[in-house]
Amino acid sequence: MVVEVAVGTGGEPESSDSMRTFGAMVQALREHAGLSREELAERIGYSKHTVASVELGRRMPDSAFVEGTEEATGNTGAVRRAAAHLARQPGLAAWFRQWARMEQVAVALYTYECRMVPGLLQPESYARAMAVDHVPPLDDRQIEERWAARAARQQLLRDRPNTAFSFIIEEHAFLRRTGGAAVTRELIDHVLELANLRNVEVQIMPLVQENHTGLQGSFQLLETPDNKWYAYIEGQESGQLITDRKVVSVLQGRYARMRSQAHTIRNSASLLQRMRGDL
Repeated sequence: MVVEVAVGTGGEPESSDSMRTFGAMVQALREHAGLSREELAERIGYSKHTVASVELGRRMPDSAFVEGTEEATGNTGAVRRAAAHLARQPGLAAWFRQWARMEQVAVALYTYECRMVPGLLQPESYARAMAVDHVPPLDDRQIEERWAARAARQQLLRDRPNTAFSFIIEEHAFLRRTGGAAVTRELIDHVLELANLRNVEVQIMPLVQENHTGLQGSFQLLETPDNKWYAYIEGQESGQLITDRKVVSVLQGRYARMRSQAHTIRNSASLLQRMRGDL
């Protein structure tokens, strides 16, 4: 089995100045080559939104983006050399950064979560409520950076309308009322709003479910633009990027089974609306 494991480093964020510098350099090279964002995007196989996000320093480019841009802008070596000095976004846990980078170019992202509402669906109030209970305690700067990073990730749902996002969430994640009733009402409203996007599907796993394929824990699945699948599992202060095709296939099978065990998309929305009415 090929599994890459990343262990936490105390949650210290890294500077994003290098991302903004890299983006400005890419923009300058693109313009020097006489290319619009749309033209560069077409040449390297990414959307114009991805090109814009990289140039504005909001997204970490993957290796394919770097190599494609290098070639499209004249093979000077500048893009490759600059990419070697990139630092990740502040606010992301060290063990999560590689997966977050892969999210930015995914064509499909499936998430099963049994502990909390997934980060891509969290409103600010819910995210901050969880940060308050973090051990060891976070200072104000760390809380702000974590929320900023999460909010930036959430733009994927709107910036990538051709990416399929699927979420299966345990009902008790809402019943816990993290942060109190007001926060939970805002959480449910936020999830229902995002579930109305054409590329987002949200299913709720019933609190009482005799047949449940996901009892081994939360996980995520991701499909890359070249149609390769990867999985990610996160635990206490650590994360695992799973590249072994057999293991990923097993998790794909589990996710497919859970889709049939969870409430339908329509019934999930109705359940959330009823839960909100009970608050």
